[in-house]
Amino acid sequence: MIKQIEIALLPEQCFDELTTLEFIKRNSGVSDINGIRVLRKSLDARKRPIHYNLLVDLFLEEQVSERDLNFDFKNVAHAPHVVIIGAGPAGLFAALKFIEQGIKPIIFERGKDVRERRRDLALITRHNTVNPESNYCFGEGGAGTYSDGKLYTRSTKRGDVKRILELFVKHGADECILYEAHPHIGTNKLPNIITAIRDTILHFGGEVHFNSKLTDMVIKDNAIAAVVINQNQTVETKHVILATGHSARDIFELLYKKNILIEAKPFALGVRIEHPQALIDSIQYKCDNRGAYLPAASYSIVNQSLGHGVFSFCMCPGGIIAPAATAPGEIVVNGWSPSKRNNAFANSGLVVSIDNKDFEKFNDYGPLAALKFQQSVEQKCFSVTQSLQAPAQRVLDFVNKKHSTQLPDCSYIPGLQSHNLDDVLPAFVSASLRDALLAFGKKLKGYVSNDAVMVATESRTSSPVRIPRDKESLEHPQIKGLLPCAEGAGYAGGIISAAIDGENCAMAVVKNLKEFNRI
Repeated sequence: MIKQIEIALLPEQCFDELTTLEFIKRNSGVSDINGIRVLRKSLDARKRPIHYNLLVDLFLEEQVSERDLNFDFKNVAHAPHVVIIGAGPAGLFAALKFIEQGIKPIIFERGKDVRERRRDLALITRHNTVNPESNYCFGEGGAGTYSDGKLYTRSTKRGDVKRILELFVKHGADECILYEAHPHIGTNKLPNIITAIRDTILHFGGEVHFNSKLTDMVIKDNAIAAVVINQNQTVETKHVILATGHSARDIFELLYKKNILIEAKPFALGVRIEHPQALIDSIQYKCDNRGAYLPAASYSIVNQSLGHGVFSFCMCPGGIIAPAATAPGEIVVNGWSPSKRNNAFANSGLVVSIDNKDFEKFNDYGPLAALKFQQSVEQKCFSVTQSLQAPAQRVLDFVNKKHSTQLPDCSYIPGLQSHNLDDVLPAFVSASLRDALLAFGKKLKGYVSNDAVMVATESRTSSPVRIPRDKESLEHPQIKGLLPCAEGAGYAGGIISAAIDGENCAMAVVKNLKEFNRI
């Protein structure tokens, strides 16, 4: 017999499963419990005492059963193939879906595998050297591999979120991601999980090729006929899932050059703001020390300021600010957290919505206008430091338009240079940030502080280009067999939503192949 209950527990009462089980036995009136399975867990810090709300299955007359994590993967070594460009979450989960459907995925990834990729990340942080093909955005696992591993999404209507989480668990993620309100894997654990997914693809007959960059597409009669890899390898195919991520500017340039329809798209741009984690804890938990049982506190803030939305983005408690440029001569910052979120700082993107009117000076670039605007800000930041050291300013100094004579300690390893951010950010961006900070300071007492620092620029929040597609077939309206996918095409905004979009594109291809009796 399984009995389901909802229960509120103090953090120390649900620190581990055994402690939780003992508490439930003492307080539920049911002592003969063989085990529990947590179905949902969320922290409520709005009232005192701070507590967790849990939905739990109690196993009373039977042992706790194993979770069903079996997937019908087939051997596809000799099956019809489909080409996938990009080994981020969209590409990898599209490949897994194809294998279930009896189709062979062939993935081409411009970057390196996760092990080799680490060396290039070290060169960025230690020697200011950016490899345009292997960095925080390009390589196995995509941008998500080394940028935190948050698995929370609002895209629940687009696909089966539970299935995506279960696939992560099957490949090594902790089961807690199945029930936590804001699941998170951690940058330190994601690489091994991504490697395990690749091993599954290879084991069942799929192919994954690294250092393999899409350089052209062969189009005949308005349909995909082949892709060209590294300018010298032509691979015939009737279907291409284009899952290249939001930073593959050369792909947007290629499509534009070939007169394939693309569109400028609004995005968001601003800074990374970093506080001591203890300060965010004190603001959110209203205590001097969160203790051993509460997690590092996070926050989410939004405000309408001077006609623009200003909001926190990719908040990383106990995290690190990382250099995420994809080419020399630009500064891009992002954030990530390890699985334990136990670093001394909390960082978040603090960004301003960018609309068509904001980049109209770049309209001569047509559908690349937003991209060129984004690029110009990144290059402006580099121009004032002439290195990957990022321009930065204390938060209260920024609000008061005062130069920061010194900067606080910061997690950003290449280092900071003190500059007035008004000199590197577009005027409307800095003005909107300043106005929003005044509002945020009233909501979160202590948030606007000179113990906090703003680091420019956080600019890769989403793609500045949309590649259009049909709502039903998911194919490009001009090119049959070309399926723009996930973040790089403007249809996703994180690991889970990208993975779901990858699966949806895969199933669209399957439907097409079945209609023409090709499988």
